[in-house]
Amino acid sequence: MPGATFGTEIRDIDSEMDGLLACREERPVFLHPVWLRTWFDEFGAEREPLFLTAAKDGAIAVAPLMREDGRLTFMGDSSVCDFMDFLVSPERRDEAYSALWEQICGEEWSELDLWGLPESSPTRSEVAQRARQAGYSVGEEREAVSPRLELPDTWDAYLASLGKKDRHELRRKMRRLLESGANVALEVYQDQDEVVAGVEDFLRLHTASRHDKAEFMTPAMSAFFRRMASALSAEGLIRLFTLYVDNKAVASVLCFDAGSHLYMYNSGYDPEFSSMSVGLVSKALCLRWAIENGKKGIDFLRGNEAYKYDLGARDQQIYRLVVRRSA
Repeated sequence: MPGATFGTEIRDIDSEMDGLLACREERPVFLHPVWLRTWFDEFGAEREPLFLTAAKDGAIAVAPLMREDGRLTFMGDSSVCDFMDFLVSPERRDEAYSALWEQICGEEWSELDLWGLPESSPTRSEVAQRARQAGYSVGEEREAVSPRLELPDTWDAYLASLGKKDRHELRRKMRRLLESGANVALEVYQDQDEVVAGVEDFLRLHTASRHDKAEFMTPAMSAFFRRMASALSAEGLIRLFTLYVDNKAVASVLCFDAGSHLYMYNSGYDPEFSSMSVGLVSKALCLRWAIENGKKGIDFLRGNEAYKYDLGARDQQIYRLVVRRSA
């Protein structure tokens, strides 16, 4: 089974990655070649990209890796990439992992650091089993939580699924805003020109909403967000929700369209409107939009913020798998 290792041109395997993503009902944006290329262009200095592929009558697997200080690890970092994985054809799982593992073993490394693996990922067991058989040291640890919510077919069914207290609070906060007498509107931006313009409101609201978010959104990070939002919206992968009160943008939620699921990536709101719960209500309106547009679930991504559980999410564990071998 032929495999290939590529150097600096991620676009060399765009078609292979696109094909493997298209086979999946849920298509993680962090594994999209446009996301990986954008991240690497902004943050990849001093790192060597290493894309391993397995092919048999077409691509059956891609491992988006990079080499750094004698380590192999996923391309990206956990501050902006909520989870990562190998892209593997589910119909060719065993031979795909075997081919990738053979290539990984052929590379020079002392540590293989596979951070960001969702608990449902077969990579956890497939790589761990092969590494132990090779006599390598294997360790796994819980790295984070990424709360998720499976969605029913209707908004009313969703509300009914919440606990009594959470349902009452959500209804009360939505009613207080929507019946406040103000002109309240939610816009959903998808086209590239609209997203590029709307991301400026997102950045302003993001930095205004919390001190830690302001510290996170450095000039370099702002540049990445602008470039990423533009590039991904050109691929139809961005859903930017902006909540307006009397024509003023007061909350913004940057989401990714991941096929069957909506990924709620980051958000912000105007603290002057905190009494109207615009932060929570904007996310609830995103959730209602997802239901109305046939999404099967919401992934709130990394972090255990209280609002995620108030909206009914349950934890999905994110794991880090580390394989070590002697030099």
